[in-house]
Amino acid sequence: MRERVAALGLLSLVAAATALAADVVVVENWSTQAPGTKGIPAPWQKQRWGSPAYDFTIVEDGGRRVLHMKSANDSSTISKEIKGKVSLKDTPVLVWSWKVVALPRGGDSRRKETDDQAAQVYVTWPRFPEAVRSRIIGYIWDTTAPAGLTIKSQKTGTVTYIVVRSGSADLGKWITEQRNLREDYKQIFGEEPEDPAAVSVAIDSDDVKGTAEAFVGPILFTRP
Repeated sequence: MRERVAALGLLSLVAAATALAADVVVVENWSTQAPGTKGIPAPWQKQRWGSPAYDFTIVEDGGRRVLHMKSANDSSTISKEIKGKVSLKDTPVLVWSWKVVALPRGGDSRRKETDDQAAQVYVTWPRFPEAVRSRIIGYIWDTTAPAGLTIKSQKTGTVTYIVVRSGSADLGKWITEQRNLREDYKQIFGEEPEDPAAVSVAIDSDDVKGTAEAFVGPILFTRP
């Protein structure tokens, strides 16, 4: 019941976004995507590395439109530009909902060889040269690494993970998360952030050569 109430609260925020333009910035609520749409939903962009399968489908779940993601020994990431749309001084709180159905068995973000997660939400601050100097915070649902852990990715030097959820206790439940992105950035990098340039969602199971499955609902920024 708690998860349903939280989800309904998030939907209310999304519905009020037009009236509260200064207080809520909707990154995505999937409402313009037709159910059954497969692959990369417009205007999201594909990744520039690896061999992603993009086993993504827009579906109806719990009375709302969401993104259904599956992974079978692959890593798939999509990104949406938010440059100039989000002010972290005004709306520093990142809010999203997700539901994980299957975790990649043996996944553990603390080790390069097992760096797989069923659901990931990334925020990016690109800095030249992007491959080595960009700053990326990844909010993840890990299989093994404990919730609350902040750790540099052992595979991608520009990524710092914050483990928001861990393990199977909440599998199959819609959960709404809130993170003060501005405060997380200051905690990790020791300085005030510029406004971010992109938000990404991802799923992967390639390192453990397994499978994973998750859903992602609305993503938005709000005032504290």
